[in-house]
Amino acid sequence: MDQSKKTMRHFYCRDVLWETFEQMANDFDCSIDYLINEAMRFYARSKNYNAGAAPSSSPSVGAGPPPGGNGPMNQPTGGYAAPRAARPPMPPPAPAAMGSQPGLARAPMGSVGGPPMPPPRPARATPAPPNPRVTPEPSNGASPVLFLVFNNQRIPIDKDQFIIGRGSKSSDLAIKDGNISRKHAAVIRRNGMFYIKDLGSTNGIDYKGMRIDNKRIDEGDIFHICDYELRFTYR
Repeated sequence: MDQSKKTMRHFYCRDVLWETFEQMANDFDCSIDYLINEAMRFYARSKNYNAGAAPSSSPSVGAGPPPGGNGPMNQPTGGYAAPRAARPPMPPPAPAAMGSQPGLARAPMGSVGGPPMPPPRPARATPAPPNPRVTPEPSNGASPVLFLVFNNQRIPIDKDQFIIGRGSKSSDLAIKDGNISRKHAAVIRRNGMFYIKDLGSTNGIDYKGMRIDNKRIDEGDIFHICDYELRFTYR
């Protein structure tokens, strides 16, 4: 099946979800159909269905994933739906307790007169999941201070658009490497939050082994541009 093929589909969508998609598309400068495709793809993968692999090439401007996404995925909207996995059989119901009449003993599990059942094991306490990494939000309403750690240098991001690229005059962080585009990526501050965005570069931005178009920057995030590591921290 062609993973890049798209076909017009029709489906009913809750009004509140559509309004949310419109707001996200406006904030993240991408299309609504891309957001729906990404949501369907991640839901299918969470249910262990094969939703296809993301292509390595970056999408066109306006079709990128919302910040926080894992990269572009050109899946068709709607279409074939994989059948649901069969549910495991229900366990047999426990035998009803015998009445409390005098002289009448409760029947043990299994054959009549068999050995008594062992006492049930105590339930294990489920450890609390670790707290996810979040971007700090100062209580006084000011934007958090973001630092870029590059080649053991701690560089503060103190402007709304911080350019990373090969050009020394056009970049705030110049990397002299032929594999780096003249304007490769940008760190953008919007509504007090920071995002990293690919500026149409040839070799792109890698995050956790996947090529991305843009993403919100959280505490400790590490991105790679070619062979160079970019680590961000708010501390």
